[in-house]
Amino acid sequence: LKGQVNYELYDASGNLKESGTIPNTITAGMDSHVANELSGQTDGAIGFIALGSGTGQLSTSTDLSNYISSSLIALSGTLQGTGTDDNDVIYTGFWGAGAATNTITEAGIFLGSATIRSDMMTYNDGLNIVKGANDTLKIDWTVTFGAS
Repeated sequence: LKGQVNYELYDASGNLKESGTIPNTITAGMDSHVANELSGQTDGAIGFIALGSGTGQLSTSTDLSNYISSSLIALSGTLQGTGTDDNDVIYTGFWGAGAATNTITEAGIFLGSATIRSDMMTYNDGLNIVKGANDTLKIDWTVTFGAS
C-alpha cells in the first residue's frame, strides 16, 4: 500500500489560494484493516477525517499528535479509481468557513466513530496550511493497492 494527499485551499470568494501534493504514510492500522476486510471480518468502514497541528507520528501511531478541535468530520466521499487507476481508493474531506481554523500540519483518516480517534489509517505531517476563518479546504487521500 502507498498513498498521497492532494489539498486545495480556497478564499472566501472561491479563489484557489494554495494547493499541493505530499506523500501519505500508511499506518499499521490500515494494513490490518485491509486484511480484516479481505477475510470477511467485522471492522467498521473508514469514515472520518481529522486535522492536527503537530508532527512526528509514525506508521504505528493510532492518532494525530495534536488534534485540532472541531476538525473531525465524516468523509465527504469515497471513490474507486477508474481505468489504470482502478487499484486506487480516494477519500475526500471538506472543511467550510469557520471549521478547523488553524495552521494545519498533520491529517489522518480514521475508522469508527465521530468521537473516538484511536484507529488512524493514514497519516500526513508534511502539511503547512494556514486556514483562515473564511477559507475552505478540500483534501483528497489516495491509497494505492499494488504497483500500478
